[in-house]
Amino acid sequence: MRGREGERSPSTPAVRSLASGGGRASATTGDPAMKGPLEGIRILDLTNVLAGPFCTYQLALMGAEVIKIERPGEGDLARRLGADPELNARRMGASFLAQNAAKKSLALDLKKPRGKEVFRRLVETADALVENFRPGVMERLGFGWEALRKIRPELVYLSISGFGQSGPLRDNPAYDQIIQGLAGVMRVTGDRRSAPLRVGFPVADTMGGMTAAFALAAALLGSQRRGEGVRIDVSMLESTLAAMGWAVSNWLIAGVPPQPMGNENMTAAPSGSFRTGRGLLNIAANEQRQFETLCRLLGRPELVADARFADREARKANREALRDEIEQALADRSARQWAALLNAHGVPAGEVLSLPEILAHPQIRERDFVHVFADPPGVGRPIALVRGGWRIAGMEEASGPDAPPPPLGADSDAILAGIGYSEAEIAALRREGVIG
Repeated sequence: MRGREGERSPSTPAVRSLASGGGRASATTGDPAMKGPLEGIRILDLTNVLAGPFCTYQLALMGAEVIKIERPGEGDLARRLGADPELNARRMGASFLAQNAAKKSLALDLKKPRGKEVFRRLVETADALVENFRPGVMERLGFGWEALRKIRPELVYLSISGFGQSGPLRDNPAYDQIIQGLAGVMRVTGDRRSAPLRVGFPVADTMGGMTAAFALAAALLGSQRRGEGVRIDVSMLESTLAAMGWAVSNWLIAGVPPQPMGNENMTAAPSGSFRTGRGLLNIAANEQRQFETLCRLLGRPELVADARFADREARKANREALRDEIEQALADRSARQWAALLNAHGVPAGEVLSLPEILAHPQIRERDFVHVFADPPGVGRPIALVRGGWRIAGMEEASGPDAPPPPLGADSDAILAGIGYSEAEIAALRREGVIG
């Protein structure tokens, strides 16, 4: 990991509230703390929209320096996507803001000869590169794996695509819903009447990005140990299938194809969502002792001795009848009340909440999962973003973004100065349209 010059010092670091400020510091001493386990790693991010940017966001949260290379004047398509038209017009759409904090933006035209020269010089300083073009695009630009490993032998080169770099579907365009449909996700989502249904968030993109982040972090360790880089081929389709775990193994090993079961759990009963006096309640009484405790707390101890519900297999065979009995007993309290009672006695349970409800929940608030930027550049108002889903001892702040998402090209001058370009050279590149 080499030292680098010309790095941006964010003017508005991540804060716990609108009033607080300052960068990360040790919780006990006030001294500057390590940004994360990937501090000192430089990653070039040539990705667009979701799977790739989600991958590099996880790496940025781990402390890596991520340089997002975008087309001048346009940038990542996600800059124009999201539920707020005003932000879309500013090229700071909510979809972009969601996964591009803690990164730097270099607006660089990779099709221009001088843009290619700038990029090659930047590669000399990089530890890793992530791209999610269709297979073959990077080679046509002159930046394929074989070309770049000659410039930087230690480079970890990661490609994310819908179907991988080989196979009959390799050249097909890949969107999340296309992958969900092909992977069998839609066929097991919903119930027998409503399936197939798309999962309500882009799960295939997200799994592809998370798989890529895991693979790249591991490859960086191997690259440093061996002193040579490696190419990584991540398929969104295969990442999604790998994440389906039990559904896949039940078919491959047991020969049983998965079926859409709505809110029911195929492995146990009662395990699913139940109506209460107010709100839906998830109950996972998967073990015999949990079922017996549940019946006692519901005031229905006789259900334990009922032959229809005596053991796991009997309960699975009679799950609809069991549901009716349980929902009758749940009708006299709210989901929140039942959740508190059941959990207190060792029966796993939880309310079925909306996204606004869970983000306002004391559990999420106490762990500072949401970070607020008071005045992020290019946005015009405060924004709130989520941190990573981990905590590392001694680096408790490391999973939160330490800088807001960058406006298009915000760091171009600093990045180029850091690899040896003079002010006059940078000005010339801007006049020629090479950088933005």
